Amino acid sequence: MDFSGAFSWVNIRFLLEGLWVTVQVAGISIVLSFIIGGLIGLVRFAKIPYLSKIVGLYVEVIRNLPLLLIIFFTYFALPQIGIRFDIFWSAIVALTIFESAMLSEIIRGGLNAVPNGQMEAARSTGLSYGQGLWYILIPQGLKKMLPPIVSQFIALIKDTSLAVIIALPEVTHHAKIIYGQSTNYVLPMFVAMTLLYFLVCYALSLVAKQLELRFK
Repeated sequence: MDFSGAFSWVNIRFLLEGLWVTVQVAGISIVLSFIIGGLIGLVRFAKIPYLSKIVGLYVEVIRNLPLLLIIFFTYFALPQIGIRFDIFWSAIVALTIFESAMLSEIIRGGLNAVPNGQMEAARSTGLSYGQGLWYILIPQGLKKMLPPIVSQFIALIKDTSLAVIIALPEVTHHAKIIYGQSTNYVLPMFVAMTLLYFLVCYALSLVAKQLELRFK
């Protein structure tokens, strides 16, 4: 083991560059998957004829596929039908497809957990179905959704490491390059990756705790 050599400034800067890519990919994927997953969850909850069943089929298919397969499909298979993304956006598209399906079920479950009488009460006051959903059900359901949503976001951050298979220059990829220089760097790089992933995920969990307190 050679911690001093592994943690030279050049290597640390290289790792941080990879971490920045990880944060970018995770951040964009979180926003996109939350928006798409929210829409899918609302459609399934509303039980819109035909559309809800079609969306439900999409969710069931995606949830039962490994993320690695979706990453491969996005980067290697889509170009065969003329849809091309670079490595960065291939990772984002794959993560968004997978995580939006997961989040849609969390959101649908959170809305289903709100008593039916809440919507009935909202409609009796003159609110439309959409207004009752937005002003009554979603705020109540969000309290139940928040912990699993944050857990899913943390899982998404860790899942970015799977994109190393398509050579996304994120933190795991950069760590592999560094410990490829010397076997003495393997343990130091695993220690470094552990700390970096922990710090990012722990920071997100702290934000989540503050949000939970705010919504109580």
